[in-house]
Amino acid sequence: MIRHVVFDIGWVLVHLDYERLLHLVRDPGGGPVDFNTLLASIGLEDHECGRIDGEQLVANIARAAGDSVSHEDAKTAWNGMFELQPRMVDLARRLSERYRVHLLSNVGELHWAHLTDTYGLDRIGHGALPSFVSGVMKPHERIYAEAERRFALEPAATVFIDDRAENIAAARARGWRGIVHTGHDATVAGLLGLGVDAG
Repeated sequence: MIRHVVFDIGWVLVHLDYERLLHLVRDPGGGPVDFNTLLASIGLEDHECGRIDGEQLVANIARAAGDSVSHEDAKTAWNGMFELQPRMVDLARRLSERYRVHLLSNVGELHWAHLTDTYGLDRIGHGALPSFVSGVMKPHERIYAEAERRFALEPAATVFIDDRAENIAAARARGWRGIVHTGHDATVAGLLGLGVDAG
């Protein structure tokens, strides 16, 4: 029987639009910026693992833009990429009335502060574990172990909802159930298939 429902944030509770950031940081040759190369160059993994803070990340973004961009514009571009998914947020809130609901996400402190201040995501359910707090990112097994410890999760009674198959595979390796999120209706159907009252 499922007693714990754990939600990822990105591409589950919020969608992301990188256009503002990509517009800010242009390729010196005038061509399109490779997004993955950009994220590596600004130290995103270090930020999401808590090794560099938000101020350093913003400085790295400004540097990638050729230092022609103000600190505030770089921060605004970084934080301005979210589109709340109300049906998924409502689902998480409803489930929290009957189940222990938690958030587990690869996210740095800058985005986490924005998501909590703007959307109140920290008030969903019964606690959150952002990767910058745990010091490792999904799919590293240590973040799942820390979630189990912190939230007293029983693996066999836990279902994890995440948009990335590798993150679900890592959860299943620890005995969790998992749903690869592709949309609200499919996730609700997956929950119902596990006996979760998602009404």
